[in-house]
Amino acid sequence: QVQLVESGGGLVQPGGSLRLSCAASGRVFSIYAMGWYRQAPGKQRELVARITSGGSTNYADSVKGRFTISRDNAKDTVYLQMNSLKPEDTAVYYCNAESSILASNDYWGQGTQVTVSS
Repeated sequence: QVQLVESGGGLVQPGGSLRLSCAASGRVFSIYAMGWYRQAPGKQRELVARITSGGSTNYADSVKGRFTISRDNAKDTVYLQMNSLKPEDTAVYYCNAESSILASNDYWGQGTQVTVSS
């Protein structure tokens, strides 16, 4: 069992910045990757950024150069630094954890709203 709690969402003007945090608890030893997904109204959920236990990262083309995913292993926390925000970044952002010890499992946070608007 893994629990994920997101924080840091809010309203920001275009060009502004936000930092999202996701704290994991429970069987954190089983996690091999964590990431951020987002879902805008009328659209499917999409991968924004992902980081593995080995430190490899992956980003959606739409956020490369603007967003940075990082982790603090001592705190079991992953961050998403979002700079140069655009209105099209508006969505509910969900933290995800992938684990596999006995069987594979995906865990999800409750989501945090990010709104980019002037």
